[in-house]
Amino acid sequence: MKKLLLILCCSFAASAAFAQIPSFGIRGGVNFAKLSASSGNLTASTNSTTTFAAGLFADFKFGNVSLQPALNYTGKGGEGDDGEGGLVKIKTYYVQVPVNVVYHIPAVFGHVYLGAGPYVGVGVSGKTKAVSGGSSVSEDITFGDGENDIKRTDFGLDGIAGLEFNNGFILGVNYDLGLSNITNTSSISTKNRVFGISVGYKF
Repeated sequence: MKKLLLILCCSFAASAAFAQIPSFGIRGGVNFAKLSASSGNLTASTNSTTTFAAGLFADFKFGNVSLQPALNYTGKGGEGDDGEGGLVKIKTYYVQVPVNVVYHIPAVFGHVYLGAGPYVGVGVSGKTKAVSGGSSVSEDITFGDGENDIKRTDFGLDGIAGLEFNNGFILGVNYDLGLSNITNTSSISTKNRVFGISVGYKF
């Protein structure tokens, strides 16, 4: 019985030493988003459009590795020539949840971090804007299963990297590689591509 109690005490002590209270933070910045389309062996991309992202994250640290889920409001889309001398801008906004495995490299100022993981996003709003001859027309984007709708769900892979300073300040970059076709057209697959630059603070 004493041996069993000793084993249990040692197990609880080891668990307490291994598990740490998660830290939380905020992050926001600018996104440079574009759309990548493919059909058979043909591929094409739009020009990038500028949007923004903001969100909260938690960091569960285990030594130099941490699990970092986040809840973000993030902009995506693209822009390009409409074929008639005008410009079409597409902006979509998602509530997105990435879950990254992050590796931390200690440094004098704090640490460098590198991470990757999956994400899933749910479309909440969007607009298309056509600009031609000094005038513009805007239209709301609809999410759904219709031929002219955009699929509400987007999923893919997320990569992050940056610097975290001892005072909690964070400078980072991220890249979203969309893996799902966001349109309801089977002949052409359209996917999101987003590069972001952000600042943040870990409490």
